[in-house]
Amino acid sequence: MLMTKKIYSGFATFMAVGVAAGTIAPLIAPTPSFAQTTFNDVQSNYWAAEFIQELSRRGIIAGFPDGSFRPEEAVTRAQFAAMVRKAFQKSQERQAISFVDVSSNSWAYSAIREAYTTGFLAGYPGNVFRPNENIPRQQVLVALANGLDYTASNNAEDTLQYYNDAFRIAGYARAPIAAATEKQIVVNYPNVKFLNPTRTATRADVAAFIYQALVSNNQVSAINSPYIVALTDTTPSQPLSVIIPEGTAIPVKYDKAKKILVTKNETAPLTLTVSQNVITDQGDVLIPAGSQVVGELKPVKDQGGSQFVAEKLVLTTGQEYKINATSEVITNTETIRKGTSTRAIIKNAAFGAGAAAAVSAVTGDRAIATEEVLGGAGIGALVGLFFGKKKVDLIAIDPNTDLQMTIGQNLQISLR
Repeated sequence: MLMTKKIYSGFATFMAVGVAAGTIAPLIAPTPSFAQTTFNDVQSNYWAAEFIQELSRRGIIAGFPDGSFRPEEAVTRAQFAAMVRKAFQKSQERQAISFVDVSSNSWAYSAIREAYTTGFLAGYPGNVFRPNENIPRQQVLVALANGLDYTASNNAEDTLQYYNDAFRIAGYARAPIAAATEKQIVVNYPNVKFLNPTRTATRADVAAFIYQALVSNNQVSAINSPYIVALTDTTPSQPLSVIIPEGTAIPVKYDKAKKILVTKNETAPLTLTVSQNVITDQGDVLIPAGSQVVGELKPVKDQGGSQFVAEKLVLTTGQEYKINATSEVITNTETIRKGTSTRAIIKNAAFGAGAAAAVSAVTGDRAIATEEVLGGAGIGALVGLFFGKKKVDLIAIDPNTDLQMTIGQNLQISLR
């Protein structure tokens, strides 16, 4: 494709035992100057090695008794609360509440209480905290931005354009993550352009995020890492021109029905959803999953079938492009006979207006006329075309397999 373009810790912090939270007991910590800074599973060239070593030296995080750190292990909300408590000294800004799922004898009770009163973490409706739930990356960043009272100084959506998967960031997280991005708290490995907001945060992820938050607060010295998101200019950049070449496949799906029925001669409007990211070999997302392809099912009379012809591509960002793309010709048929029960026919099916009229006329069940159809001419006006027929052959389309399409002409789009 072408592109012009520690074995120990101070309190019940990041607990250094790999067992269920309910069985975790805090370990007595040495002073930070004697804390473990090397681990048998964190090599010097590991992407988060420096973040882990520096936080460990300061007694904020710890390893396991076997000398490991287990950087890829998931972090729970309780564990994160304990780390926040060790990393930041902040005054209370709201009254404590009692979470129904955090008992007063829990190892993380004080940490969770403090993380809440200082504004780093909040609970869920009904005074629920979910301490043992794995925490996603976006929630970690929101917690740090909110706890440190950071707000975006630039337009949040403009800042988030940096990430190729910005569309996956939840609504509640967008402004805080924009602020965290401006403050250079975000660290993305292996591709700095992909935030992976919904992915569970690992011990390495959280170490990197917290260290960068300390940097932003002038508490520690900066580390030189290529995975830190550093925006030199948060104003919207000029988009790069990207060519998606002819022959590229676009995987699509249709969630509204498992089957589509049309007559051999009708044209029916249809909008499909891109089911998987279309990416470059460098990992840049060109067409994100969730984008829409607007077009029509059209008859191919010389083959007695139907084909989806795309007209417009609408990305999740709202950008629209004219597109030349088609599916294979579908010739599978389903015969509808007089007297057939329509219940089995219409179950999980969508109809072109002509097909709906044909089913109504042949079966004698006018209730089909009340079903939602893809569009086109009114059903009532078409019923007469099939009146008196004892059977009709309809094109039967499986939208999740038959409508996969390929681009028929190079498509140029903007990659922001």
